[in-house]
Amino acid sequence: MKDKCPNCNKIIDLSSKNIFRPFCSERCKLIDFGSWASEENIVSRPIESEDFYEE
Repeated sequence: MKDKCPNCNKIIDLSSKNIFRPFCSERCKLIDFGSWASEENIVSRPIESEDFYEE
């Protein structure tokens, strides 16, 4: 299965052969991790127990 890297939009393979999936490389994976660690990315609201149930 093919898709785009969420960081750089490069077309990547999502199979188990790609150890960095859903990213194309360790670099893109670490850039994403840094965004979360520096709180550039945040969850918009507290998670409620109802969020785990499908409608």
